[in-house]
Amino acid sequence: MAQLFTTKEVARFLGVNEKMVYSLVAEKGLPATKVTGKWIFPRDLVEQWIETNTVNYPEAADHLPPYQGLLIITGSNDILLDRAISLFNSQYPGQVAVFGNLGSMGGLRALRQNLCHVATSHLLQENEKEYNFDFATKELDRMPAIVNFCHREQGIMIQKGNPKNIIGISDFAKPGVTIVNRPLSTGTRLLLDRELSKAGINTDKIKGYQRELSKHMDAGIEVLSGRADAAPGVRSIAGILGLDFISLRWERFDLMISKDRFFDEGVQRFIGLLIEDEFKKIAMEYDGYDLKTAGKMVYPGADNNI
Repeated sequence: MAQLFTTKEVARFLGVNEKMVYSLVAEKGLPATKVTGKWIFPRDLVEQWIETNTVNYPEAADHLPPYQGLLIITGSNDILLDRAISLFNSQYPGQVAVFGNLGSMGGLRALRQNLCHVATSHLLQENEKEYNFDFATKELDRMPAIVNFCHREQGIMIQKGNPKNIIGISDFAKPGVTIVNRPLSTGTRLLLDRELSKAGINTDKIKGYQRELSKHMDAGIEVLSGRADAAPGVRSIAGILGLDFISLRWERFDLMISKDRFFDEGVQRFIGLLIEDEFKKIAMEYDGYDLKTAGKMVYPGADNNI
């Protein structure tokens, strides 16, 4: 069961007085629920709220060195991204692209700290129409260049034949259903928690909610093995593993690039791959991808979605 804070405990955890806690609930969206007339605060959601709302990070002592053939990509993981990195490495043998799986929020922070050239992200904004812009504004000193990598289908991976009769997020709280989760720093977890909140489901009623795996593939394998009945994830992984899939939405998966590194040779070559026929052929091997806007710049306020 998830650890629950009382008002006094969450005040101590945040280092504020109890009166301020009520203000944070009303004005800043501090996660809370009322039980028998008293506020309680799930610790995992409080930690996620802190992580999401953190804006000031220490500056990196050094900037990335001038580009010398090593392209560093961090952030959200994706099977098509893995294939794109492999394609880059095969096409440009004098250069190397590497990936650090940190989740969408982790990728933004790595970009903020000059630890990477590109951050991959699919963070759904409060309006549930746009992605990444608001999060980039909070995390970074200035808006990065944002290039779409793909659109992909996000949802719920379930066992073949759906033996537990899962038809949506609300069924995660049914007796006898076990899930596996994704880390707090991921866009998939952000979407799941938002859907659970909309459905009015207390996460401590969900068996397996606290068990987090860092990759979509890892989560899918838990469902395939029978150790979990369901997991949030993308259709491409469900297709690879032969799982059933319940779609929640198509999402935009973007590359976020510091403007001072945008014209680095490796960055430009990687973006160029996204419009090549070879990359499009690779994407056709999987379910749940759309490349209509792949390789194109996206901007706040523009029509960036398929």
